[in-house]
Amino acid sequence: MRRIDVIAIGITVFAAGGVAYLFFQTVGFDEISAGIWSQALLIVGLVGWTLTYLFRVMGKKMTYNQQVKDYEDAVLQKQLEAMSSEELGKLQQKIAQEQSTSEC
Repeated sequence: MRRIDVIAIGITVFAAGGVAYLFFQTVGFDEISAGIWSQALLIVGLVGWTLTYLFRVMGKKMTYNQQVKDYEDAVLQKQLEAMSSEELGKLQQKIAQEQSTSEC
């Protein structure tokens, strides 16, 4: 994420708090109650966003993890393409042996 993106998100959140405050005042809340409720919405949003981040981290669905997995898959694919038919046959036999021993 670029610095300008972070600044834009910060300004957007700040503006959303002001809009929420004005909305609560328009609905009929007094100034203090409107401030409390707009802050409560901000806290709920912040906690919700933090929880989604934690779920992505725990599930290893972050951008970096996906890039590493894609790179490893590409390297393995390239190695398979570089193997001769005899080497592929040996690899298949080895896999079959490992599968048969793991089933026992």
